[in-house]
Amino acid sequence: MGVWDFIQDQVLGMQWLNEGIGVCLSALGLDISGRIGGSIQFFLYDVLKITALLCILIFTISYIQSYFPPERSKRILGRFHGIGANLISALLGTVTPFCSCSSIPLFIGFTSAGLPLGVTFSFLISSPMVDLGSLVLLMSIFGVRVAVIYVILGLVVAIAGGTMIDKLHMERYVESFVLTAGKVDIESPDLTPRDRLRYAREQMLGTFQKVFPYILIGVGIGAVIHNWIPEQWIQLVLGSNNPLGVVLAVLVGIPMYADIFGTIPVAEALLGKGAQLGTVLAFMMAVTTLSLPSLVMLRKAVKPRLLALFIGICTVGIILVGYLFNGLQSILI
Repeated sequence: MGVWDFIQDQVLGMQWLNEGIGVCLSALGLDISGRIGGSIQFFLYDVLKITALLCILIFTISYIQSYFPPERSKRILGRFHGIGANLISALLGTVTPFCSCSSIPLFIGFTSAGLPLGVTFSFLISSPMVDLGSLVLLMSIFGVRVAVIYVILGLVVAIAGGTMIDKLHMERYVESFVLTAGKVDIESPDLTPRDRLRYAREQMLGTFQKVFPYILIGVGIGAVIHNWIPEQWIQLVLGSNNPLGVVLAVLVGIPMYADIFGTIPVAEALLGKGAQLGTVLAFMMAVTTLSLPSLVMLRKAVKPRLLALFIGICTVGIILVGYLFNGLQSILI
């Protein structure tokens, strides 16, 4: 086993944990090759693995985030123009919270501060879709090539979507209270290293409390798919023989609400049952980017025509990404 394979399987994938849980369950008399024992092993392994990665990632990303409060982000974005501003905005979105609902208040703040609408939408698209947490988690499940390409294509969707909105001059479809709200360029005091560590710890604990129920739900669904749903059913609906599998996955994913931590175990189970890679990733993108609660929140800030354009851009972009991954599946996995 090479060094990277060891990192992939034992550090990120924590296969040692899965094996240890299997040994313990077998010692208790459970048949881990059966449906009940296999479900329990899947559930315990994924909950513990995702929880460990969740805490480490949120703490690290929150520490990085402490250097990019809204007022600093606004000043950084204000230095760039054109597609360069969309690129920087999309990249800044990768160090923000994982939930799409968490990004909307920042989107409103950036828009009210006078940043171009297309730039703020690039941020809004990339923030839930391609954060640093998704990169590490995807690496732990699907490998480094899939994770890197996923993030790159997610950034492309965010940049293209923001650029399109900018070119269409949709400012008149933003609610008036957003345009007249207070600015976000108030200076914040410098934080000491201890303050940043305290902030990171508080963010980790707060986010964990909000996210953990969705982890349990997602892993529970994944365990059912992994051990109880016949493989041929998944292949029939989401396999290569259904050319509309990607579209169906996106339409199913949009009404749901979860973040990357809740969707990873579902995606892992679907892929293991024969669903195509692009179909699974499109489902993940739809759930994290176009969840119904976030769309309801966004409707409070923008008018229906701009909201419909946002949904349309994201949906088309996610579907294209899904079909591209399906075409590349044979060389990626």
